[in-house]
Amino acid sequence: MRIGSKLAFTEHHRFCVYRGFALSPLDQRMLALIYQPMTGGAASSLYQLLYHQVDEGYSGYSPMDAQRRLFLGLGLDPSESGRRELMRCASVLEALGLLTTCRLFLPGQEEVVYEYELHAPLSPAEFFRSQHLSMLLRDKVGKYGVVALQETLLRREPDELAQHELQRENISMPFYELFRLSAAVDAELEQALEESAPLRQPPTPVAQPGAGIEYGDILYRFPRGSLNRPFVERMRGDKDALAQLNYIAYKYELGPADLCRLLDEEDAFDRRGGIQTDALQLKAAQLHRQDRKREEERRAAGSRLQEEADAELPEQGVQAEHYLPVPSQLTGRCDIQQYNMLMRNEPHTRFLKRFFPGAVPDWIERQFERIDLHYRLPAPVINVLVHYVFGMKGSARVTKTFIEAVASNMLVQQVDEFEKAVLYVRSQTELERSKEAAEAAGAAKPAGRAAAGARSAGGYRRGAGQPRKPVLPVVGDDAAPEPEISDEELEEMRKLARKLDGR
Repeated sequence: MRIGSKLAFTEHHRFCVYRGFALSPLDQRMLALIYQPMTGGAASSLYQLLYHQVDEGYSGYSPMDAQRRLFLGLGLDPSESGRRELMRCASVLEALGLLTTCRLFLPGQEEVVYEYELHAPLSPAEFFRSQHLSMLLRDKVGKYGVVALQETLLRREPDELAQHELQRENISMPFYELFRLSAAVDAELEQALEESAPLRQPPTPVAQPGAGIEYGDILYRFPRGSLNRPFVERMRGDKDALAQLNYIAYKYELGPADLCRLLDEEDAFDRRGGIQTDALQLKAAQLHRQDRKREEERRAAGSRLQEEADAELPEQGVQAEHYLPVPSQLTGRCDIQQYNMLMRNEPHTRFLKRFFPGAVPDWIERQFERIDLHYRLPAPVINVLVHYVFGMKGSARVTKTFIEAVASNMLVQQVDEFEKAVLYVRSQTELERSKEAAEAAGAAKPAGRAAAGARSAGGYRRGAGQPRKPVLPVVGDDAAPEPEISDEELEEMRKLARKLDGR
């Protein structure tokens, strides 16, 4: 119970109690043996006091009364300490799922009314399957106390049955096979039942992602002779199970028929009737992948039919100003007019095969199929793209990245006609040529600077109309042989050498 101000919860405020059940002897034992050790005596007394505000044998609302009745029934002083104790007891019951407290604001009045909605205690099987409740009870009474309490509340299966793995066959008679209703819907009866029932505003449901499949949609489509039919019928009031199924259907885009098909599988439920969420999600994912594959096949078939329909359309001519040159792969097989007519009117699948002597590689076929199905480029534009990629020089173009980049650029520039695609290819070609020229000019500048340095180092020989070049000695085969030395000259050279040596 969350109360902001102490004066917002006093003995002067009015209250009412709502309950839609009656306590059975088993429920009374659960409250006394299981819940009371966790709640304490005061909170247990508050639960009993609120329960008896509605007369025994009835369900619905109690009369409006002041909360002073609760203070007196529990022996609490109508003071700050008494209010704090009542709030603590209510909070304990709320945390254990036995009570829901709501604050009602009456229209046109400043008065606040408190509504206490009681909930029935869990059955022994449900309680001991809840881990957090079992752990809390263990903290209160101990581990052996929990085991003893479970044995006092549950009766085991006979040993003769428990020691065998039995095969169960459900032979129960369902309602629709035994009874036949005279009318499907009785509007007067439904209106009378709604008018006589206690008016109660249902809580606002929390918005959760789901496929919006109702329980009736599943039960209506589920086969009656299925072994899982009893488990599906047991899901009538299980909101959690229905929410799980809706989330799986929402996650994998399944309809009611697909969901019923999954629930009819052998491992959709466990032995107790619980949903096998992991197995359902695995099969739902497989079904989703199969549906996607079939959808792609249908799109491919539709694309082929569209190509066949386009082939039956009359051919469109191409002006001479929009001609593109014939690539080297098709030289000699067609002239420039025939080539441009094929590029304008032929489907891209057939036009692509003309550039390959054998089969088209799979990745190239898939890439252009993706451009056709997802980008929705017209067939003439795709053919111009094929010409730009495969029909022009440069093997670096044949990559997925380059094809994807050109197709995306065409989409951005809204190239949706053959003439626009031709102008786009020409502009891209001029841009590439300007880049190559700029790169060539940039490479020539360092060579010029190196030649200038060489000229500053040696002599030059310049002729008319010739650039300056250094004069380098050249040795050829026709060079004149050196003259022979006579004996007199050799003797004079020896004398000169001895004189220089100081001899």
